[in-house]
Amino acid sequence: MNAQQINPLVAVIATGGTIASKRGADGASTPSLTGEDLLALVPQVNARLQPIDLMSKDSASLTLADMQRISDAVRQQLDDPAIAGVVVLHGTDAMEETALLVHLQQATSKPVVFTGAQFTADHPHADGPANLALAIETAMNQDNVGRGVLVSFGGRLLPAWGVYKRSADKPDAFRSARPIGHVESPRLPTPVAGVRVDIVAIYPGCDATHIQASLDAGANGIVLAALGSGNANPDIIDTVRRCTDSGVPVVVSSRVPEGLLMSSYGGGGGGHDLAVVGAIHSRTLRPGQARILLATLVAARSPVERIFQAFSDCP
Repeated sequence: MNAQQINPLVAVIATGGTIASKRGADGASTPSLTGEDLLALVPQVNARLQPIDLMSKDSASLTLADMQRISDAVRQQLDDPAIAGVVVLHGTDAMEETALLVHLQQATSKPVVFTGAQFTADHPHADGPANLALAIETAMNQDNVGRGVLVSFGGRLLPAWGVYKRSADKPDAFRSARPIGHVESPRLPTPVAGVRVDIVAIYPGCDATHIQASLDAGANGIVLAALGSGNANPDIIDTVRRCTDSGVPVVVSSRVPEGLLMSSYGGGGGGHDLAVVGAIHSRTLRPGQARILLATLVAARSPVERIFQAFSDCP
């Protein structure tokens, strides 16, 4: 066994987020710690660590261009033969989106692990150091090669596809609709910067105003954060038909956090009726991740048949 196997080199890409944040004099918490600062807080691990300061942003402010930049940085580390694994430090608000983008774009020949924190670095119950230490251990473990991008958080290890944030204030913040090891998903390496996919909330009594506004703004695709198992109302149907007829794909997800979506309800605006006018039901991905998958498919100029197949997500 050589020295590299005993003490593998793990790249740690810092992008900001709560894990890198401290409270300022004005009472607001903002990202202020570098990757090196964060690694200094981690209990000793049997690895050599290479911090990479990519950006310092709250993940709520990330654009698709920012997420693409993170994905490209992961690719660069995967291509480096000296690197045994990659950890991405990321804000929790959009971790599920960026993790999925990397999963879709990069063939993970080495472990790639996302983590972050619910509490700032100066919080008395800061969870960042423990999360980072476990993520590094996960990235060192070559058994994780071939599992796709992973999220290590609050003591849980979850696959990127189907992961979602379930709590705004608990350290055990994430769950996933998929088990570890189920990594079948499309590979879509085309950059997504410049693609516009909007999420439109569906609620009782809503009309199509916001869908029309997205069309007027030049959206390349629309995700509906629908009700229940993917339902809307009759006022939405005609506008969705106009979208699909004009080549703008509409994907139906749900504001309900768990469960497979089924296009079975009628009534003039249910999931069955949305499917009849060309909407595509996202079986497992909730709105944030559905937007990322649709953006990658649009960027790749995928035909509608491929979009349907990607969102069917049949185990």
